[in-house]
Amino acid sequence: MRFAKMHGLGNDFIVINGFVEEMREDWGPLAQKVCRRQFGVGADGMIVLAPAETAAAQFIFHNADGSRAESCGNGLRCAALFARLEGIVDTDKFTFELLNGSADVEILDLEKGMVRVDLGRPSFRPEAIPAKISGSRVVSVPLELPSARVRATLVSVGNPHCVVFVDDVDSYPVEKIGPQIEQHELFPHKINAEFVQMLDDDHCKMRVWERGVGETYCCGTGAAASMLAAQANGYCGDELKVIMRYGLLQVSRKEEHVLLEGPAVLVGYIDYRL
Repeated sequence: MRFAKMHGLGNDFIVINGFVEEMREDWGPLAQKVCRRQFGVGADGMIVLAPAETAAAQFIFHNADGSRAESCGNGLRCAALFARLEGIVDTDKFTFELLNGSADVEILDLEKGMVRVDLGRPSFRPEAIPAKISGSRVVSVPLELPSARVRATLVSVGNPHCVVFVDDVDSYPVEKIGPQIEQHELFPHKINAEFVQMLDDDHCKMRVWERGVGETYCCGTGAAASMLAAQANGYCGDELKVIMRYGLLQVSRKEEHVLLEGPAVLVGYIDYRL
């Protein structure tokens, strides 16, 4: 099997062209195998682009632990660049079919790998997460953890996120608090956790604990969720630059849709013996 290794600000993926490679019913075991860093190729997740009836391609995403995820902001940008380079599409604007919907993508600069993704309409409703919490939305609500008490804002941008605002994100114990949020009993399908430090009303710093992966260098949907949570708490307007370890993503809200803009990088191609 031939596939590409790609990343978006250090959030890295195995990307497979399902238009030419043999398709399978369950990609999870292969994702576990190739994403394992010490014994496989190493990646935060695996993407398969497959034929779709009403879109340019079907976007199939698995986390490093083999679990299927609904969406991935960085993964969508990488997949968009991959689709263009592989000749799956011959235009700069197209649509991917997701597990629970669709996502429009636009390649802004092919040479620089700059891609914009329309993540659609977000939802703060607990049932959209899902979360076992009553009410129409969850904004800055106390959340009891085994070793801490945090204030959580929940939002879905195609996949679930719990955003916690902190004073100093660099020193925050993400590796301790992240898994406690991910596996909390309130979230039956688990959840991604973002830890955000507001710098001003235009910039924030973020670290993320991704469901099924652990802490990663970057998370596109997490950046979008952070902007939405900041807006819901009155910290920013319709735009926010989200700074992570190796760069930043631009998140904006236009006509109730969330737009995510940032780079995608092709590292290279690998021939892998199964």
